[in-house]
Amino acid sequence: MTINLFQTPEYKALMQEHIEKTISYLFNKDQEFALACEIKYLNFNPELPSDIKDTFKETVLFILSGYTYETAKLEEGYFYFEAGFGNDNFGSTVTVPLLAIKQLFVGDHPIVLNLAEPVTEKKTSKKSSMEALMNNPENKKLLKKKKL
Repeated sequence: MTINLFQTPEYKALMQEHIEKTISYLFNKDQEFALACEIKYLNFNPELPSDIKDTFKETVLFILSGYTYETAKLEEGYFYFEAGFGNDNFGSTVTVPLLAIKQLFVGDHPIVLNLAEPVTEKKTSKKSSMEALMNNPENKKLLKKKKL
């Protein structure tokens, strides 16, 4: 059985560390940069209006310069920055999981290429609604009173 080397936990950890260290290096050198990200993993706060978000393709390029660069920060596996979108410069904070960054550019030069997909949260087994209710002792008391 062949495994996809670029989706193993070891490779993902390696890429995440590489992206994080590269961005830190660029910050330390006060170097503006651009990043290409997979849109499906990004979070916008506040949420972008649909007329703006619908213009995005699967991968979007953000150029971090000026105010956007000044607001950028790395924190616990995520990259954050504020940006203005659309003709009205709609302001939103963009949250990017590091592994959603597919490429980093300085000028026209791609300096990082990432083939790993972001780690998705493992789904926990869902309990029935009755099990969930019965896990709370207060709910058990209420149910017993109702039966009396």
